[in-house]
Amino acid sequence: MPRIKEDVISTIEIKKSRFLTYLHRTNQEEEAKDFLKMIKKEHPGANHHCTAMIIGSIVRSNDDGEPSGTAGHPMLDVLQGKGMEDILAVVVRYFGGTQLGTGGLVKAYSDSVKIALEKAALTEMTMFKEYEITFGYEWIGKLDGYFRNHQIEIISKEYEQTVTYHYLTQEDITQDILALSNGALFCTYIKEYPKEKIIES
Repeated sequence: MPRIKEDVISTIEIKKSRFLTYLHRTNQEEEAKDFLKMIKKEHPGANHHCTAMIIGSIVRSNDDGEPSGTAGHPMLDVLQGKGMEDILAVVVRYFGGTQLGTGGLVKAYSDSVKIALEKAALTEMTMFKEYEITFGYEWIGKLDGYFRNHQIEIISKEYEQTVTYHYLTQEDITQDILALSNGALFCTYIKEYPKEKIIES
């Protein structure tokens, strides 16, 4: 399930009403409450501070004075539609003087969160395998080129009498390394663990 990599702020204006959206990553309900308090302090003159959150088993929304079901729930629908987790969405509304109607409010709050999510970098926990490879200095250029071209992350390098790399990959590249080195180099599997990976929004 995706999470936002970092907090996002976006703004839209509809019939002179301004909707400021804050997406905040958190896995603690109390921290989410503190963030909401901070937003309210930043916008004391706003008419509404509507919220939607998904934090573990906590799935909640609040219309904060807007007609029931026109703000928090549409915001939550967008988050759930994207499968988001560990997220708090706050939409701050400054009323522009024109009533939007029930349908208009639902669309405004939904669009506010959709647009903010489009700006966000999303991450997902993915299982990676760590491998070790030891080789002579003459192989550095060829191996570095292979890892770079295949976007494989090298997490450590040790330079002694020989060179040792530890790298992460989702696929076993042992056969590639054997072919690249004409059978001279071997990869040793170390362990598997979850790692956060940026995905497309």
